[in-house]
Amino acid sequence: MDLPMESSRTNLLSPNCFYFLFVLLYRNSAAAAFTAPQAVKQSTALNAEAGRREFFGTAAAAAIGAFGVAAPASAVVDYEKLAYLGGSNVVDLNNANVRVYLKMPGMYPAVAGKIVSNGPYASVADVYKIKGLTDAEKDVLKKYESRFAAFTPSPDYVIDRINNGLYR
Repeated sequence: MDLPMESSRTNLLSPNCFYFLFVLLYRNSAAAAFTAPQAVKQSTALNAEAGRREFFGTAAAAAIGAFGVAAPASAVVDYEKLAYLGGSNVVDLNNANVRVYLKMPGMYPAVAGKIVSNGPYASVADVYKIKGLTDAEKDVLKKYESRFAAFTPSPDYVIDRINNGLYR
């Protein structure tokens, strides 16, 4: 197999070169040399997932072996206001899930449902502008008003405000 040459120098990050390195590392690895030959398995829908996992696991191992280290992930791991999603006394009106309000008697399910369905809020005072709030519900809100905060909505948490998939 010849390496693809676009100029006098080989581009080591091109897909063709990566494939070549993968094949070279896989076929010439010491582990492959000492493995007993395996019987050919028929491909079915049931074992297709296992085949994909094996392929991508081998490809990842080859990439790490070829380049030395794995590329760093660029995902946001920590949300700086995570405590306000239910782990503290203060609840973020814009990002907290409806189940957080279970800790506040009288809030769940009616008032909590209205809060999460009508956001986002620029300030805590905006929750009193929800249409359809009864006087009794406003009294419950007033009781817990000191425990509310209105931070900028985060797309990672707003999507799960009404239903986060946790069931009893």
